[in-house]
Amino acid sequence: MKSHGPKVTVLGGCGAVGSVAVKTLVRHPEFSEVVIADYNLKKAKGMAAKLRGKQVTAVKFDALNKASVEKAIRGSDIVVNCVGPFYNTVKPILSAVMKARINYVDVCDDVDVTLDILEMTDRAKKAGITALIGMGSSPGVTNIIAKLVSGQFLSETDSVDIFHAHGGEPVEGEGVIGHRFHCMTIDIPMYLDGRLQYVKYFEESGMKLRQTFTFPVLGEVPIFPYPHPEQVTIPKYIKLNRVTNKGSVVPNEYYNLIGEMCRLGLASKEPIGVKGKTVVPYDFAVAYIIKQRERILKETHFGRQRGCVSVVVKGKHDGKYREYRFHMASQSQALGEGTGIPVAMAAILMHQGKITERGILPPEAAVNPADFLGLLPQVMDMEKAKASAGSFSGFLIEKVDENGNVSTVDM
Repeated sequence: MKSHGPKVTVLGGCGAVGSVAVKTLVRHPEFSEVVIADYNLKKAKGMAAKLRGKQVTAVKFDALNKASVEKAIRGSDIVVNCVGPFYNTVKPILSAVMKARINYVDVCDDVDVTLDILEMTDRAKKAGITALIGMGSSPGVTNIIAKLVSGQFLSETDSVDIFHAHGGEPVEGEGVIGHRFHCMTIDIPMYLDGRLQYVKYFEESGMKLRQTFTFPVLGEVPIFPYPHPEQVTIPKYIKLNRVTNKGSVVPNEYYNLIGEMCRLGLASKEPIGVKGKTVVPYDFAVAYIIKQRERILKETHFGRQRGCVSVVVKGKHDGKYREYRFHMASQSQALGEGTGIPVAMAAILMHQGKITERGILPPEAAVNPADFLGLLPQVMDMEKAKASAGSFSGFLIEKVDENGNVSTVDM
């Protein structure tokens, strides 16, 4: 038997997302021990030393080393995985978790590997565990909102359109930029006209889906097709005609730079010879983008990091058109807050016995929206959501009726 109280281990606990998850879990009383597992042990120990209120420890962890993964998660009640890029890391980590029979939550947003790991659900069931995948902002909260609106506010659901943009984080590493290259080069799923279709980012099929969207705290932003899992998983649980996902990174100049370098083939990892030396285009591109990012942020006077995820759900209620727009925004955080808080909340709900179905599951299959929303006041300052749409951090909900009238809905 375990001698300690409930223990949660956050893999990648020093990263932009993982660090927020750690701090959220430390603030909440559900777990008595929080383990920060990270490749940078010095940073993990420094972070652990600054956190107060419960036992916080640090352990060195290499996501691609089987023995390291098994050691890091040993004795945990729940494992929270925040280590990207997920198309490289999630399979070995999930295999170790199933072997150890530990419940699991992650923020995997790579659709191709999501399809692969969903096929591992029988293994998870045999291990007797719950593995909740894609429990960040998008995917994650977006799936839960789609489930909430279609189940409680609409009698018929026609479409779910997901829009997201963020930028200005203190740092961006190779994993983040590599993920963007990945998203621009793979086939992108979109659920259109009642069936799953695939488009390509740089070809006409993807280009015609580009648009602009006006976000709270960000304003009007050009957005592009994104290969997230919602387009694949939501139609399995909600009857509708369309699910799309589009996003970007701000400032626009920065995202355009990434896109252009990818279009020119600089995301390739195949070495080439340059003046007698071997150069990997991908390595050059990542280093160049990171350097140029600082220049662009300064020249555009971008200021504080910020971000927003919006979910627009359309359909009918009692035969009349209805549209609901959920905006989740922050002026003080962006990627980290929007993704790290939801995954921590899922770990809390799981340990409370409110997420119990066995197998590998997307959020809409396992999370009760009422449970999730009920936990929000414990982990967020909900008063922020009552501020104006131009400057708030939190939730803003708008309803559009059959006459096009827009009203604000209270939480």
